[in-house]
This record gives sequence, C-alpha cells and structure tokens, in this order.
Amino acid sequence: MSSLAVVSIPNEILDPQAKKMLHSRKRLTRKGSGLWGWLLKNLCRWWGFLLAAGALFVLLVEVGNLSKDAPKPLSVGLSISNREDSSSSIASSYIKKEKKNHLDDLSMPTRRVGGMTESCLKLLSQEEIKNLQFPPSANSFNVNIHYKSGTADIQNQNSEGIRTTNSFTGNQTMSERADSFEVHNNVEVHCGFFSQNSGFDIEDDDKSFMNTCEAVVSTCIFGGGDVLYQPIGMANTSLTKVCYVAFLDNATFGTIEEAANYEHEAHKLGIWRIVVVHNLPFPDQRRNGKIPKMLGHRLFPKARYSIWVDSKYQFRRDPMAVLEALLWREKSTLAISEHGARKCVYKEGEAVVKKHKALPEEVALQLDQYRGEGFAENAIYDGHKALAEASVIVREHNPLTNLFMCLWFNEVVRFTARDQLSFPYVLCRFKLPHLKMFSVCTRRALVNALGHKHKAKQLEQVEIS
Repeated sequence: MSSLAVVSIPNEILDPQAKKMLHSRKRLTRKGSGLWGWLLKNLCRWWGFLLAAGALFVLLVEVGNLSKDAPKPLSVGLSISNREDSSSSIASSYIKKEKKNHLDDLSMPTRRVGGMTESCLKLLSQEEIKNLQFPPSANSFNVNIHYKSGTADIQNQNSEGIRTTNSFTGNQTMSERADSFEVHNNVEVHCGFFSQNSGFDIEDDDKSFMNTCEAVVSTCIFGGGDVLYQPIGMANTSLTKVCYVAFLDNATFGTIEEAANYEHEAHKLGIWRIVVVHNLPFPDQRRNGKIPKMLGHRLFPKARYSIWVDSKYQFRRDPMAVLEALLWREKSTLAISEHGARKCVYKEGEAVVKKHKALPEEVALQLDQYRGEGFAENAIYDGHKALAEASVIVREHNPLTNLFMCLWFNEVVRFTARDQLSFPYVLCRFKLPHLKMFSVCTRRALVNALGHKHKAKQLEQVEIS
C-alpha cells in the first residue's frame, strides 16, 4: 500500500526567484482572508438592519408609483384647455384643463395583426372628415312599425313573477312578446311611451331642438352620481351636422346648474345640450337609463343616425368619421361593442350576481326563461360571439334597427336592467341583419374609460312571488 508524502522544502534550497513568489502568495492569502473575514463578520452583525433598509427602499418606490398613477377626482365644471386641437378650435375651448387619468386623451391605440401593427380604428384624414356628408336616404326595408299605446294599470309582476311594468311600457303579455319577434310588413309592438302622462317628460323647447337633429351623440346621467365628460376630437364641420345631447334628471341637473360655464339660455354645458327629464317612470335609475339608450328613435324622430355613449366614458372621436368607419364603409346598420371578458350569457349572469349588479332571483328568472327556450350557452351570431358589452352603440335609424331596439328594451323592462343578458337572446332570435360587433380595441379607440363616480352597491333582497 503506497502513501503520498507531503514534503516541506526548506527555504535555503529555493532559489531567490522562487522565494520571492512564495512570499507574495502568502501575503495575498493573508490579505484576502482578512478582507473576507471582515465582510462576513459585519454581515452577521448588521444583516437585520440591511434587510430592513432594503425593504423600506422598495416600499418607498412603490408608494411613489401609486401616487403618481392614482386618478384624481374630476369636477363637474369645465375649464379652458391648454391643448390645441387642430381639428376644432371650437371644441378645444370646452376641454378640461388638466389631463387626469385618461381624460382628454386623443391617442390612437394599436394592435398586432398578422405580425403588423395597425390602428384599432381606421379613420379618414382630417380633410376627408370635413367633407363628409350624410349618404342619400334610401328606405329599402318594407316594414312599418306601429307603437302600441293606450291606458295601462300600474303593476309590478304577474302571477309568474315576471315584471309586467307600468303605464310607460304597457302590459306586454308573453304571447305578445313571442309575436313581436315575427317580422311582417306591418308590426305592432310595445316600445315605451305607452300612455299619456306616463313619465319621461321633456320640455317643449327641448323637443323642438331634438326634432332638428339628423344625427346625435347622446348620453344620460340619472341620480346625480356621475360626471358629465365633454366629448373631444371632433371637427368644426361636424359640430354643425351632429347634435350632442345629455339627458339629466332634476337631481343631476341641480349639481351642474350652478357651474360657472353653464349657459342657461342655450341649455348648454360645453358642447352638450342639456335636456332635463321630469317624472322618470321607474324607481330603478339603471332602467330609466335604458330609455335614451335604446329608444333614441322615439326621442329623436327626425334623426337618421345616433351614437350612444355610456356616462362612464368620454367620447373622443369625430362622430361623422365614426359613422363612416363603422356603418357606411362596412355597409352596417348597427355597430356595438362586443364583450371583452366572456362569451356565455349564463356565465355573465353569474358575474352580474357576484358583483351585486342585479338580484340573484331576477337573474335566475331571466336565464331560466332563456334556458327553457333552448338558448345556447356560447351563442354565436354571424361568426362572432353574441354577448355584447353594449356601452357604445352606433346605429342607423331604420325600421329594423328601431324594432330591434324596442324588443331589447322590452326585455330589460320584463327582466333585469342588465342589458348584456338580454342582448344576445334578442339578437339571435330576431336575426338582425347588417350588424357589426366591433372589438374591445375599437371601443378603446372611440372612448376614454373613466368609470362611474359611484360603484354599484349591493342590492337589497326583494321577494319575487
């Protein structure tokens, strides 16, 4: 068995050069050992302090980022903007001064398609927009609509627990509901405003103004809970062709009437013509909001086109350019924003209940009705999911789209006010032609999302017999 012997070589045997190298290595070893030892000793002593200091630094950085990104409260009033909009010197004077959150943002979002970057909404040039005119009127729909009217007893629900509405809507039976989806040359349908003095009253001078509108951008705030955001991005020429109308109830009007820039004689706040509505027909403000949203053809009898924008948004494009891009160029008669999160109406119902936006019993009643009629979970219409987000609606006012909106309104009156639940059902059953479901990307290009001032609160439980 062999072993390895370690032999120590006396310094006397080494030559001078070898001695020098050996001493240098020893000095380096001793120096390195001392440095690492000192570092290790101090790390062990101060590790707790160093860890706490690092955590404090990260916390301060995060707090700084949050305070920088946090949205600031928005006031109802308007002020002069320091942004000069080249397309509209008139519009620019009504823009709020400070850009808060996404307010007054005119940038165009983009998306990747086939490896290429493109705009979410392809609009005409400013010069082309200025020259846009409404296309010639051509009624190719051989449908005459007669709106039902009469006297109606006020009642809330029938023996089946289904809301039969009030004197504003009339008492639509289930048989009448089924018949209303059958399109004939002459159609008689419930579509609000059923009886005289049934509510949603508008002053005569406002009615006269609304009768002059050939196209309109509209919104509404009922209950005094939201901010009226001023539209931006329009050309001067479009302001002479398109009306901007905001429907307010008395409570909301009271919050803005004293604004320094409210024009009492013209009934205007910025670009918006303010129309105050008296005697709202429903106790639920969300259901009242469906009247201007869905029944624009009844409120604006001379209008050929309309753009609806929910009050949580700021409309930020030229309306004539939007009509050209989403209707005229596409040969569509109604364009609506698709749902970005879901495609199943029954899953949407679960989300509505979870977020306390409707009573569980109401949602169950509606979806059980649809399920009993065989309505599919992931309904598809014309190659697209039928579920819509429905916060932006661009449409032509013709007999078919008007009838479709009446049917949709009747569903949100009969069941819940959450119109996302009823839209796919009405769409697939009515089979509306020339529909365009535009993407979330396009909706982002149309509006700045600013949110409602007050979030939905949990609803009180009510008994449905």
